[in-house]
Amino acid sequence: MKRRLLLALPALLPAGALAQGSARPIRLVVPFPPGGTADLLGRLASREIEARIGAPVVVENRPGAGGAVGSEAVARGPADGSVLVLSNIASQAIGPAVNRNIAYDSVRDFTHIGLIAAVPSAIVVSATGPYRTLADLIAKAKTAPGAVRFGSNGVGTSSHVKLELLNRAAGVEITHVPYRGSAPAVADVIGGQVDGLIAAVPDVGNNDRLRMLAVTTAERATRWPDVPSVAELGFQTLVASNWFGLSGPAGMPPEATQRLNAALVAGLNTPEMAERLAALGAAPNRMSAQDYTAMVTSEVPRWAGIARAANITAE
Repeated sequence: MKRRLLLALPALLPAGALAQGSARPIRLVVPFPPGGTADLLGRLASREIEARIGAPVVVENRPGAGGAVGSEAVARGPADGSVLVLSNIASQAIGPAVNRNIAYDSVRDFTHIGLIAAVPSAIVVSATGPYRTLADLIAKAKTAPGAVRFGSNGVGTSSHVKLELLNRAAGVEITHVPYRGSAPAVADVIGGQVDGLIAAVPDVGNNDRLRMLAVTTAERATRWPDVPSVAELGFQTLVASNWFGLSGPAGMPPEATQRLNAALVAGLNTPEMAERLAALGAAPNRMSAQDYTAMVTSEVPRWAGIARAANITAE
C-alpha cells in the first residue's frame, strides 16, 4: 500500500512542487498576525492540503497594511504553485477600495484557487445595554442622529465599511469610532464607551457580555439559531461575509490550480472540518477555482462602490 502511494505522489503534486525527485514545501503566506480567524483558517487549510498532496505546506505569517504586504509579496512570487496566499475580503476587496497605495490588482495579479470559508459578521451591543433588537438600535439612531456610536477595527477595515453599509441601509447616522483592532473595540462596547460594533462572528459570538442583534447573512447561522439574519429583517444589502480562500500568483498552471482546489474541497468536507467551520458560523463548500475567481471578481467593484459613496480612505 505504501509503495502504491509513493508511486502516485508525483501525479498528485502541483506543478513546481517537486525538486530533484523530492517534495518541495509549499509556502502559504497568511497576511495577518498569528492567532486570528485568518491564521486559524490558513492553518486548517494547509493541514488538509498537505495530507492530500503529499507536499509539506508551511504557513508564514506576514502581516501589514491590512493584508496588503503579504498579498503583494505573493503576487510578485513564482507562479509555479510553490507559494500561495490566504486571500480574503480585506486584502482583495476592501483594502484596494480604500487604499490607493496598494499596488496589485486583486483579479489580474492572482490565480484564485478556492474558498476556504465565508464567515459572517454580527451586529453586537452590550448584553446589559438598552438595545435588545436591531429595531431598537435603529429607532434610537433615527431619533438622535449621531448619538449612537459604533466602534470598528480601524479606518477602512471591514467593520468600518459594513457600518457605513448599515447607515445607508437603515437611513441612519451612527457615529464611527475607530480602534486599533477588535479587542479594544469589544472592551469598550462591554464597558459602555461605545454602543456597538460590527465584527466577524468568531471575534464576538462566544462572548456572553455581548448581545448579537443580527448576523450579516441571508439565513440564520446554525451555531446561533436565535439570532436573526439581516436579510430576514429586511436589510438585504447588508448581506456580506468575511471570506477567506487560497490564491497564488497570476499564471499558475491550470493543473496545479485544480489539484490544490481538489485537495482543499476534499479537506473542507470532512466531518471534523465541518464541525470546526460551524463553530465559526461557516459551512463547508465545494467551490471550484472558477467559482472563487468569479466571487472575488464580483466583490472588488461592490466594495469599491461602497467606499467611494461613503468617502472612506485609509492610506
